Amino acid sequence: MQKALFASGCFWGTEYHFKKQAGVLETSVGFTGGHIKNPAYREVCRGTTGHAEAVEVKYDPSVVSYETLAKLFFETHDPTQLNRQGPDVGTQYRSEVFVYDNEQREIISRLIDQLRSDGLDVKTQISPAGPYYRAEEYHHDYYNKTGGSPYCHIYTKRFADG
Repeated sequence: MQKALFASGCFWGTEYHFKKQAGVLETSVGFTGGHIKNPAYREVCRGTTGHAEAVEVKYDPSVVSYETLAKLFFETHDPTQLNRQGPDVGTQYRSEVFVYDNEQREIISRLIDQLRSDGLDVKTQISPAGPYYRAEEYHHDYYNKTGGSPYCHIYTKRFADG
C-alpha cells in the first residue's frame, strides 16, 4: 500500500472521485500544510490555520499508479484557480499536491508542465508532505452519506491517455 495526498478545494468532492478509482483502498479527508496542530474544521474554514482541505489516498500500486491518481486529481478540479474552487474561496481551498518522495514530485511536475504546454495557467503548488490531520468523522464519505454529488468537482478530461 502507498499513500498520496491531494488538496483541490472542498475535500468532499475530491474524496468522491478518488473513492471510485479502482486500486484505491481507502480515503480520508482532513487538513495539511498549515501551522496549527490538530485543527478543527471550523478553524480551517476561517482561513487562519494555513491548512488546506485535503484527501489522503491509500492505494495498491499493482492496480493503480500514482500517475493515474495525479491525472484524476487534475481532471476533477480546476487547477487554474488560485485559492478557490468554484464558490469556495480561501487558501484552505487551494490546489496543492503534498508529495512523499521525489518520484511523486517528478510526476506532478511533468503533468503540470504538460497542462501548461496545453495552454492552462496552472496554479497548483507542490510541497513536501507533512503532518496530516483527519477531519471530524461526519466529513468522511460525505456525498455517499448524504446522497449528494460534488458541485465544485466536475470531471474534465485533460490528458489524452487517461
